[in-house]
Amino acid sequence: MYIKKECVAMLLAGGQGSRLYALTQKVAKPAVPYGGKYRLIDFPLSNCTNSGIDTVGVLTQYQPLVLNDYIGNGQPWDLDKLHGGVHVLPPYQTSAGASWYEGTANAIYQNMSFIERYDPEYVIVLGGDHIYKMDYSKMLDFHKKNEADCTLAVFDVPYEEASRMGIMTCDDQYRVLKFTEKPKQPDSTLASMGIYVFTWSKLRKYLIENENANTGSKDFGKDIIPAMLRDQQRLFAYPFEGYWKDVGTLDSLWEANMDLLSPSVPLDLYDKKWKIYSRNNNMPPQYIGGSAEVENSMISEGSDINGKVDFSVIFSGVTIEEGATVNYSIIMPGTVVKAGAVVEYAIVGEDCVVNSGAKIGMSPEAVENRDEWGIAVIGHNVDVSEGAKVLPKQIISENV
Repeated sequence: MYIKKECVAMLLAGGQGSRLYALTQKVAKPAVPYGGKYRLIDFPLSNCTNSGIDTVGVLTQYQPLVLNDYIGNGQPWDLDKLHGGVHVLPPYQTSAGASWYEGTANAIYQNMSFIERYDPEYVIVLGGDHIYKMDYSKMLDFHKKNEADCTLAVFDVPYEEASRMGIMTCDDQYRVLKFTEKPKQPDSTLASMGIYVFTWSKLRKYLIENENANTGSKDFGKDIIPAMLRDQQRLFAYPFEGYWKDVGTLDSLWEANMDLLSPSVPLDLYDKKWKIYSRNNNMPPQYIGGSAEVENSMISEGSDINGKVDFSVIFSGVTIEEGATVNYSIIMPGTVVKAGAVVEYAIVGEDCVVNSGAKIGMSPEAVENRDEWGIAVIGHNVDVSEGAKVLPKQIISENV
């Protein structure tokens, strides 16, 4: 027996995240660590819980093992419900055969039976790789108030960034008049956040039509939204104010971690009224040794710090030995930085060893040509040998 739900959330977590390179070769993008103790998927799951949405389908596909283990029964996010809760939904075989998810819309289409078990009036579609805190219940109220068929969350971006995004053109009531994917000359700066509220009866109709047409990319931004606009359905933009970061690239992942160390960035992870929940192993407190020098950094539980750390995010179980230096970097769980090693402006994956004398990354001031500078990246489970150098912009996924 399934209890009717007013709203069901569908969380798209199957993307490969290829622009994160070594960090997503063996891990789904939403499972990438963030902020010392979280993974990216903690944000939409926590937002659902805090917004009163207790039925969530998580659509997985690429490298799902770590993500599946991490989600488990949903208990850390209070989503271990008898009626509803969190459900991991991988592609599966039917009598018609098996098929990978072909696009964001096709992924929802393949799981319509899951949605229909709860007979919802509304479906909210979310991405699994954005960092933000958002009350989805307010967006749902906005959707109802406007008697909308689809409501799209939008974020006001600088004009110079608008050409890289899907842009909404709206009237003064925020009704969407036009949607343009990556316009060369944007006539608006309202960018789609990839968060949609649909009236389920309408979404169901357009998903079936899109699937039967068997054309296009079977994608919300490229197929479903334009089709609804052509048919003059009621589409509205919901303006979101606050911190929002799409961490689709190495630079944006690094920036999002560094933002946590800036007092001017409005992302409060310590807000007791809107907690971001996560699944973490119980670990001992972090230890800051007598020889350690730590400034303006986040140091997670279980870390053993005896070296110099400045403006960095250090995850759980990390060891930084005496004589090691870590500046403006992200060190993911279980990694060891040995004495004499220097890590600057870098992202180092989980369970790595950076041996003595190794040098990873470089400050922008140390590079003659600024175009040659970028974040150095070490993938997961990599051993960087003594004296090895990893230059800016280098991405390493094998032992060095």
